[in-house]
Amino acid sequence: MPAAPASNAPEITAISAAPVPSHPETRSAAWALAITLALVPSLGIPGEWVLQDTLKSALLAMGVVSTLALLLTSALRARCGEASPWYFHGLLAFPAILCLYALGSMVWSHSYLSGAEAARWCVLGVLLWTCLQVLRGGHAMVLLGGLHAGAVGAATWGAAQFWGDLSWFPQAAAPASVFVNRNFFAEYLVCTLPFSAYALAQLRSSGWRSLVALSVAWNLVALLMTGTRSALISAVIMLPVTLVVLWRYRQSAGGQPWSRGGLGLTVAILLLGLGSLATLPSSSPAIVAEGFGVTPLERGILRASSVTRSEEYTEGSFSIRALMWRASIRMLMDQPWTGVGAGAWEVHIPRYQGVNNSVETDFYAHNEPLQLLAEYGLPVGGGLLAFLLAYLLYSAQTRWQRLAQGAGSASEALCAIALCSLLGLLLVSNAGFPWRLASTGALLMVALAMLACANPRAYLADTAVLRVGLLVTGLAGLVVVVVSALAFVAESSIVRSVQTLNLIMKTPGMPPAEQQRLQTEAWEWLQKGVGIHPHYRKLTAQAADRFAATGNLEAALWAQDSIAASRPYVPDVRANQVLLNVALHRPAAAAEALAALSALQADSPRTRALDILLMRHTGQSTAAAAKLRNYFAKGVIQYDLLQFALAIGLENRDMELAATAYRLWVHHWPQDRQAQWARLEAAPADWRAAMGTPDSNATQP
Repeated sequence: MPAAPASNAPEITAISAAPVPSHPETRSAAWALAITLALVPSLGIPGEWVLQDTLKSALLAMGVVSTLALLLTSALRARCGEASPWYFHGLLAFPAILCLYALGSMVWSHSYLSGAEAARWCVLGVLLWTCLQVLRGGHAMVLLGGLHAGAVGAATWGAAQFWGDLSWFPQAAAPASVFVNRNFFAEYLVCTLPFSAYALAQLRSSGWRSLVALSVAWNLVALLMTGTRSALISAVIMLPVTLVVLWRYRQSAGGQPWSRGGLGLTVAILLLGLGSLATLPSSSPAIVAEGFGVTPLERGILRASSVTRSEEYTEGSFSIRALMWRASIRMLMDQPWTGVGAGAWEVHIPRYQGVNNSVETDFYAHNEPLQLLAEYGLPVGGGLLAFLLAYLLYSAQTRWQRLAQGAGSASEALCAIALCSLLGLLLVSNAGFPWRLASTGALLMVALAMLACANPRAYLADTAVLRVGLLVTGLAGLVVVVVSALAFVAESSIVRSVQTLNLIMKTPGMPPAEQQRLQTEAWEWLQKGVGIHPHYRKLTAQAADRFAATGNLEAALWAQDSIAASRPYVPDVRANQVLLNVALHRPAAAAEALAALSALQADSPRTRALDILLMRHTGQSTAAAAKLRNYFAKGVIQYDLLQFALAIGLENRDMELAATAYRLWVHHWPQDRQAQWARLEAAPADWRAAMGTPDSNATQP
């Protein structure tokens, strides 16, 4: 520890670590939780055999259970036969009520998705509670170190992808670190910056200050690399607030003095690191090809400034988000009191998107408050959001008033920093879904625990209660391990099925015997994965499409039926069921799928076309011809209906229908005149004479 400066030297007092340890037995739990917070964002799986957030969710759940077990074990060892204090706060009601409502919605909504939501909120609630115990034990700096280490680890992977074109991890858009999507990565990173800044302000060693200052610059540059606009805008708003908070709390009692020279050196290292790293060009061809600059600074500026372009709100990603938001509002208005059920947004969203949408626009609303309202309804979802927002505003006002009264302290500073992180998180939550991801969901709970740490209520637990709690925790740990293992097996099985089918598609000259072997292998993998987990909408759909493309219609139909059982309101899935059942000569099943499609999109062009297709394949050509004439008389003209009319006219020797279809075709799609005339070669000569010639301009509808 450096010696204190002379009394005549200018100095600045750092924020002291908070609070003073009162329960040293929680140290092991603190380190377990810190390691968890470091590993969750910085670990990923090369390849695609398991989804990245599945791994992160499993790591978080295991880490939380381990932390709770260590807390209980330490309490039993340190206070054998004595009552042990445990801390609670009203903020624990936020995840607890959401968990209970999700459990209840399993009865009337989508059981699996509601159960998954209940499990998620249970893990997050326990994380909030365990974090509160650790913070009350005086280990805030241990947790802050874990958070900063996780951010640096994630930023390092992102930098390797930006500057080294690293391709170990799957990337929807690079650089995404180990988050698959760079938006997820950026949302996490921006919310860690206040905690990193606070940790830097606590350091007493000049060497550590320089190193951590450089690592903060590293994280800022990684944020610029992503070009995620919501995160960049949040940083512009949040970082000045964070700096003000650090400055206002600089004289908190118990802090280690900083000389002005030390402060200047730290700031210089931070700025120099940021300036030098932000101007290094990328070596990734994919990133350069995006056209948003080749350096982190250029990408950050160009991407952030793109929000001022008008086309962003008519053609860009904002327009797509706006579609989801409007559909979510319609969903909420349709079921304002109960919502559609926890986690069921993705099930019901096709019902509110309109007839022009055949698949879900996305699997999340990209607006956490709006999706929470749509799923949980106004009384529960709206009430909890109002409670949370009111508490955050109250906490901010209280911190400011106490600071103005000269009552600023280390614990008050920690609350203020948590509010800065929550400000960033709430901002990005309006354009993404960070609460539903393991890393950012954990940040939400840690920040809330820091707020709760200021004024919790203590309750005593005797040895018997601790032992029962330890037993329940052990059982919970076993459940986490089993569920995580099943999730890994299910995902890897479906992904292997898709990868096997991709191999078939990439090798058109493959011997038939080898192709059949791979088809069988892919089918077995899909059955195994779906048998464990029948609700992987996106992965199973990929397998279904590839089975259809490689000619295995039975497997493709089986996969589509599995999707329809879990997501019954997706028009594309119902349409695929109709087509596959028709191709496999299953008219009854095709009619059932068509009825389901008609209930979703009663008068859409595709529904009309599939109706005619099914009638034609079930020997109802005469009725189909009458329906086609009725469509044409009403002015309903579409390409596939004309194809059917021409085919049915030729098959039934119905000159009037064939001539009408041909003339409408020439009128609306004149570029196809020659191709459609060639189809009439088998027609009698008098038919063709009556229709004119392929180059005739006299043909009119």
